[in-house]
Amino acid sequence: MKRQGINLWYKSPFREETEASFKVNTERNQWYDFALGKGGNIIALASHLYATDSVPYLLKRIEEQAPHVRPVSFSFRKQSFTEPSFQQLEIVPLSSPALLAYLQERGINPVLAKRECREARFTHNGKRYFAIAFPNISGGYEIRNRYFKGCIAPKDITHIRQQESKDACFVFEGFMDYLSFLTLRLESCPQCPDFDRQDYMVLNSVANVSKALYPLGSYERIHCFFDNDRAGMETLQRIRKEYDSTRHIRDASQIYCGCKDLNEYLQKRMADGKEQIQSVRKRNDALSKKPKGFRL
Repeated sequence: MKRQGINLWYKSPFREETEASFKVNTERNQWYDFALGKGGNIIALASHLYATDSVPYLLKRIEEQAPHVRPVSFSFRKQSFTEPSFQQLEIVPLSSPALLAYLQERGINPVLAKRECREARFTHNGKRYFAIAFPNISGGYEIRNRYFKGCIAPKDITHIRQQESKDACFVFEGFMDYLSFLTLRLESCPQCPDFDRQDYMVLNSVANVSKALYPLGSYERIHCFFDNDRAGMETLQRIRKEYDSTRHIRDASQIYCGCKDLNEYLQKRMADGKEQIQSVRKRNDALSKKPKGFRL
């Protein structure tokens, strides 16, 4: 960082660069990125970083002040600015035993996870971290491990298209629900799961629903696997308001009624299955110990 009067100059949080092109005016509390040709206040900055115009969502992210979630830390009040949180970032094939163990605890098939996800390795505050990385259409990633979840900007939806055009799209809030669906489909039909029977879209946040509306317009049938909460219902209603008269919109959350989301449903099924196996084993053990009769 260098100071020129009331202006502070930084390396841009939107890209890697060697010369500072990002200016902050400390009197106006405004920024300007000369490479982008754009600027504004802190809300405008957050909007670019998280790729959404939802002010409540942006205010929540700013208020959280969580360095492991935010691509940058920016405070106009303190006039401070730090380097991007994800330093020395590497995106590699998913292979960490700890991450794969975490996914298995959530009920996710590790083979499917390796196919759909990557692994992010980065440094923050001098320490090395790694996380599951799920790509979006703009080159960013949703990242998660056992202890946190966040994103590597830019934030956007993920749209998975098959080689042949499809008339149906299955829409999920987050990638963990998408992986849960694939796992459940594989369990129900291991020989022929038909993963490519439809396209898929992952919002990566309900705040991204506005970005999903245009590409969803190319489908005749839209199946929504949203959370069983107010935000999930509002997202469903937003899609229905846009397309209900011209498209078939299905609320697939009825499949996992009683659970918060599809992953919780998967974990519950997994727990019930283990309980059933233990019950059968106990019954068989009891039968094997039971006297078989008397010899005269």
